[in-house]
Amino acid sequence: MVTGATGYVAGWIVKKLLDEGFTVHATVRDPDDREKLRYLNQLQEGAPGKIRYFRADLLDEGSYAEAMEACELVFHTASPFKVSVQDPLKELIEPARLGTRNVLEQANRTPSVRRVVITGSVAAIYGDNADIESTPNRMFTEEVWNTSSSPDHQPYAYSKTLAEKEAWEIHGRQERWDLVMLNPSMVIGPGINPYATSESFNVIRLYGDGTLKFGVTRWGMGVVDVRDLAEAHFKAGFTPEASGRYIVSGHNSDFLEMGELLLPKFGEEYPIPRRALPKWLVWLVFPMMVKTTTRKMIARNVDIPWIGDNSRGRRELGLTYRPQQESMVDFFQQMIDHGLVRKTK
Repeated sequence: MVTGATGYVAGWIVKKLLDEGFTVHATVRDPDDREKLRYLNQLQEGAPGKIRYFRADLLDEGSYAEAMEACELVFHTASPFKVSVQDPLKELIEPARLGTRNVLEQANRTPSVRRVVITGSVAAIYGDNADIESTPNRMFTEEVWNTSSSPDHQPYAYSKTLAEKEAWEIHGRQERWDLVMLNPSMVIGPGINPYATSESFNVIRLYGDGTLKFGVTRWGMGVVDVRDLAEAHFKAGFTPEASGRYIVSGHNSDFLEMGELLLPKFGEEYPIPRRALPKWLVWLVFPMMVKTTTRKMIARNVDIPWIGDNSRGRRELGLTYRPQQESMVDFFQQMIDHGLVRKTK
C-alpha cells in the first residue's frame, strides 16, 4: 500500500513497484478523479504490475482499512508540507501526528502487515543549520534529534519531529511489524506529474521567473533526487535487515550552488541567480518581504553549511545518488517543457 499516491515522492515509488511487478494499493482522496489519476494510470501501461485505487483521508480514522487489507508492506508518504501557514498547530502539527497515528493504528489492526516504511524528514533531525554546533563531529546523523524547533519557530520541522516520535512510540508497543524511517533532505528532480504542487516545485520555479535575479542566500541544506529517494523506499521495504532511521540525502548544498548548476545550460536565456546576498541585507529586508521568514531563522541558517552523514543508507541499503546537476537540470527542463518557467531575458 502507498498512501498519498498522487504525491511527488509517492509517484516514483508507485512506478518502481509497478515496474517490479507488484500490485499497488494506492490511496487517494478521490478515486473517481480521472484527471488527478492520469499520470499514475500512464505508469501502469506496459508495466507488469497493477494498481488499485482506494479512497482514504489522512485525518479520517479507519479510512485506510480497506486499502491495507492483505498488504504486507505499507509505504506511508502522505504528510502536509507547507512553508506558509496561518495556524501551525492546525495546518501542520496536528495533521502530521494524526495522519501518522491513523496509518500505524490501522497497521496494528491489519494482521497481514509486516513492515511500514515512512517518509519522514531530516527536519526531525535538525531545525536550524546552527544546530550542527551541538552535534558529534559537527555532522547531522541518525542519532541526532531536533530539539530547537517549536510551534513558533520552524513549525514544519517541529511537526515532523513530533510525528516521527509518535511513530516510534506506536511501533514500540507491538512486535508484529517493523518500522523503517527514511529522513530525506530537500527533494528535487522531475515529477511523475509535471504539475505537482510540491513545495520543491515552488522553490525551483523561482530560479527561472526572475524572482531571484538579484541573488540568493547561502542557506545550507541537503538535497536528494526524487528518483533516488523512491529507490531508497524500495530498498527499505525489501531489505530484510533494514531498521531504524536512514538519512537519505545525496549532497550538501545551498541555494546559490543549486542555481550555479543551472547556469551552463540555462544561464543565457533565464535569469538564474549568480551571486550570494549578504547576510546583513537578508536579515534586514527578508522578514518584511516574506512573512514566514524571521530574523531568528536567518541568523541560524544563512551562511551556515548543512552537513549530513548518509553513510548508513549507503552501507546497509546500498543507496547511491546521481549528480546534483543532473537532478537540477532535469527538474528545470521539465518545468520549461510544461510552460511552468518562461524565458524572461
